[in-house]
Amino acid sequence: MKPPESTALLSYPYESPASRQHLEVAPGVRWIRLSMPFRLDHINVWAIDTHDGWVLVDTGLNTPDTVADWLAMMTQGPLARPLQGVYATHMHPDHIGLAGWLTRRVGVPLHMSSLEYLSCRVMHADTNREAPPEGVLFHRRAGWSEAAIDSYRSRFGSFGKYIHALPESYRRLQDGDQIQLGDHSWRVIVTSGHSPEHACLYCPDLKVLISGDQVLPRISSNVSVFATEPQANPLKEWYKSLDKLMQEVPDDVLVLPSHNEPFYGLHERLNSLRSGQNDALDRLHQVLSIGSQRVVDAFPALFKRPIGEQDAQQLSLATGEAVACLNFLVQQGVAQCAVDPNDVAWYSLKA
Repeated sequence: MKPPESTALLSYPYESPASRQHLEVAPGVRWIRLSMPFRLDHINVWAIDTHDGWVLVDTGLNTPDTVADWLAMMTQGPLARPLQGVYATHMHPDHIGLAGWLTRRVGVPLHMSSLEYLSCRVMHADTNREAPPEGVLFHRRAGWSEAAIDSYRSRFGSFGKYIHALPESYRRLQDGDQIQLGDHSWRVIVTSGHSPEHACLYCPDLKVLISGDQVLPRISSNVSVFATEPQANPLKEWYKSLDKLMQEVPDDVLVLPSHNEPFYGLHERLNSLRSGQNDALDRLHQVLSIGSQRVVDAFPALFKRPIGEQDAQQLSLATGEAVACLNFLVQQGVAQCAVDPNDVAWYSLKA
């Protein structure tokens, strides 16, 4: 995810709840903030009342601290009522880390889209596997040094570190599904770019959008290409998803994002995200106009802070996002790619 951006035209009606507390942000919709041991140090999850209990949207990481938080919260107040289901916006560990633990502990179903569930199962199965040759080649083509590639080899298979094993079955969420939770109906809006089949939840009655990672107020979601599909064009899908939300969700909703705070100003934020990405592509175009560039050479045009090999996670995220931008330009017919004898990819503008 990219650094903070200007959000002066957005409004933030609520301050975040304290640890192990919840805050009702709409009738029957409660905000819970869970801590994470990363630079991005929190995730927001959402408890929604039903007639006989409540359901949870996203879960937090599988860590001892988060488990302790849930054990404490589920013994008091509204969360002491029966948990009736877990919904996951998408497959990333901070969103689905405890889905398996919670659903097995209480005996309730997991609801998520098919591509997110299956992708998570596949990536979780990579835990402790040796790095594949395709992954090594992907990062060598991006211009990584041998030391960085060795670090990648040592870290490969860590995706499942913070994910409790998923349940063996799930209930599929599809675009346009209507979900009745208590007195209110929520519509599934599937988006993509940040993840394969990300599910937002929109309640017209309450004028609330649970946006997951698709729309964040102060940072922008990472849109990356990975070694499993090196020619993918997720940025094209991300742009389409911005258009879709603009068309299907009115501007007056309260947006409940997975990071930062709930906010008003959805359409302003969608326009800002599009404008910011357009500016980044313009800067990348200027860099390519100077001459052929590797993926790692594109970092200064795309990111506000230096990206070095000392922070392996940031290097990996930046690489995936830079490849996404370059693939977008290539598939737009603006740029081209050539691979040299050392397996390093060089990008240039088309004549």
